Amino acid sequence: MWNIIKIASAFIGIIVGAGFASGQEVLQYFTSFGYMGTVAAVVATALFAYLGMMLTWLGSRTGTRSHKSVIYQISGRQIGRIVDGIIFFTLFGVGVVMIAGAGSTLNQQFGLPAYIGSIVMTLMMGATLMLDVRRVVGLIGSITPFLVLALALICAYSLSTMERSFAELAPIAEGIDSTLPHWLVSAVNYVSFNIAVGAAMALVIGGAEPNANIARWGGLLGGVGVGVLIMISHLAMFSQVDQVAGYALPLLKIIDGISPLLAKAMAFVLFGMIFSTGASMFYAFVARFTRMQTSAANRFSIVTLLVAFIASFAGFTQLVALFYPLIGYLGLFLVLALIYAPFRLKRSSAIQTLHPITDN
Repeated sequence: MWNIIKIASAFIGIIVGAGFASGQEVLQYFTSFGYMGTVAAVVATALFAYLGMMLTWLGSRTGTRSHKSVIYQISGRQIGRIVDGIIFFTLFGVGVVMIAGAGSTLNQQFGLPAYIGSIVMTLMMGATLMLDVRRVVGLIGSITPFLVLALALICAYSLSTMERSFAELAPIAEGIDSTLPHWLVSAVNYVSFNIAVGAAMALVIGGAEPNANIARWGGLLGGVGVGVLIMISHLAMFSQVDQVAGYALPLLKIIDGISPLLAKAMAFVLFGMIFSTGASMFYAFVARFTRMQTSAANRFSIVTLLVAFIASFAGFTQLVALFYPLIGYLGLFLVLALIYAPFRLKRSSAIQTLHPITDN
C-alpha cells in the first residue's frame, strides 16, 4: 500500500507545478467557464485516472528508464516520432515555465527580484538531476501532502468567507480571458497538456516499480488525486474570483487574506511544487538523450538548465497563457495513443513480447 501511495504522490507532484499550485492554470482552464468549469473538472478527473493508470502500468511492465521505446511501441514508428518530439519539446518548455514560476513566487510574496527565485530553482534542479531515479521519485512525492493540506485549508476558507453567491460570481468568472473556446475543449486540452508533461516521468516512475499491479493502482490513485485537487482549487477561486482574478498567483492571494504568515508558508509549499515538476521535467528530458548519473548526463544537464534559465525571462503568466494550450492540442496524439495502447498490445500478443527497452 505504501508503494501505491508513493507512486500516486509522485504522479501528483509531476502534474502539479507552478501553473496549478499558483492557481493560474485552474483559473484559465476551469474557473473562467463559471459553473461549467465544475463539470469540466469532473471530466478531467476521469481522464487523469485512466491515463495515469496506463502510464505507470506501461512503465512497470517494460521496466523502462526512458519514455522513448515505450512511446514507439504503443504509437508505431511514424506517430511515435511525432509523439516523442512533442514530449521532449514539452519537457523542456514546461521546465522553463517552472523556473519562471519560481521567480514569480518569490517576487509576489517577498518582493525579491524574479531572477533570484529562478537562479535558486535552477541550482536545485541541477543538483537533483544527479540523483538516482528512486530518490528523485521519493523527493517529488514527499512534497505533495503539504499541497493537499494547503489547498484544503484555502478551499474551506474561501467557501466560508465568500461575500457573493455563485450566481453573482459566475459572470465575473466568465469574463476572465481564456484562449480555450469551450469548457469541454478546455478540460480535454488541460488533461492532454498535463499528460504530455507527465508521461515521460510517469513511465520512468512506473519503470522503477517491478510490480505492475502496484504501479497501475498508484497511477490510478494519482490521477484521481489530481482531479480532486483541480476541483478544490476551482471552487476556492470561483468563490473568491472577484478578489483574485487579476493576480498571477491567485491561490497565494487567497491565503494571504487568511494570514500573511500562512501566505509565506504557502509560498514555500508552492516553491516546492514548482521544484517537483521542474525537476521531473528536466530529469526525463536529459534521460531521453543520455544515460543518467554519468559525466555526459551532468554536462548535458548543465547546458540544458542554462538555456532554460535564459528562456524563463519571457515571463510566467505569458508562458502559461500561450505555451500550455499549444501543448494541450499537440498532446492529443499521446492521449489517443494511450487510449489505444491496450488494444494494440493485446493484438501483438501482450506487452511481454515487446522488444527490449533501450535508453536512447
